[in-house]
Amino acid sequence: MRTTSRTQARTKQITALLAGLLLTVLAAGCGKEGSPPVKGPKADALPHYTVNTGFRLPASKTWNRAERRGRLVIGAKEDQPYLGEKDPATGVYSGFDIEIATMVAAYLGFGPKEIQFKTIASANRETALQNGQIDYYVGTYTINAMRKKLVGFAGPYFMAGQGLLVRTDENDIHGPQDLAGKTVCSAAGSTPYQRIAADYPDADLVAYDTYSVCVDNLLTYQVDVVTTDDAILLGFAAKAPDEMKVVGKPFSEEPYGIGVPRSDNALRAAINDALEENEKNGNWKKAFEATLGLSGVPAPTPPPIDRYPAN
Repeated sequence: MRTTSRTQARTKQITALLAGLLLTVLAAGCGKEGSPPVKGPKADALPHYTVNTGFRLPASKTWNRAERRGRLVIGAKEDQPYLGEKDPATGVYSGFDIEIATMVAAYLGFGPKEIQFKTIASANRETALQNGQIDYYVGTYTINAMRKKLVGFAGPYFMAGQGLLVRTDENDIHGPQDLAGKTVCSAAGSTPYQRIAADYPDADLVAYDTYSVCVDNLLTYQVDVVTTDDAILLGFAAKAPDEMKVVGKPFSEEPYGIGVPRSDNALRAAINDALEENEKNGNWKKAFEATLGLSGVPAPTPPPIDRYPAN
């Protein structure tokens, strides 16, 4: 049932939680800033990245420009819990993608004080790289053939896939095969929404402008499931592991890469080297465990890096 005495009894408990979950620009569709997060990644658990002070990359125009200005400008998301999230009070970015960006920067010779994160909307990523507004981009950026015509990609550093977020007291949903008759929420016009509509027509599909509204409705028993990339769902679950969980296996493939200017093959190769080194030395795993791993999901094996030929 959608409205129960149980729902009413938990309303006060959920209110405080929702305040933390409706984050900075997950409410951006309404042009409002959300509340500061209830908690962030465990700073004392984050890895320390040794800055490669002797690093040089003369073949990269992007790296040379960053060296002259004295800092890297990195494009990121600011509205994804435990992935790329900006604290509206302090302006500090945090999350798994931010850690990936930072470990790469250290390999390239730039310390934390020499990094400027810049929020770039998904629709503007390619333009920002092409126009030199940012040096590289880390923010749930799926590598695909169409985008490779516009920008270069290092990685992938994470293999995401469409997943399902449910309440922890939900025991009947284990994968998309269990969605018949369930109310499933996703972002209007998104690929996850379209996949459910096409492949699982027996689901009762609803859409909102942002995933934060879907999560709000999940916690108040108005919907049964939220669906999008599992990495994003893990971030929400990490915010409230006693209230929500990600179930089943991913049912699509979304390889997350680091976007660079298309012609800068030297930078792309160096970032691939940085990812490979940090995967081997354990930093990648530590970064995951301190961010998305707070959802209770163990660190996966990083996907193989695709060192495709120079453009």
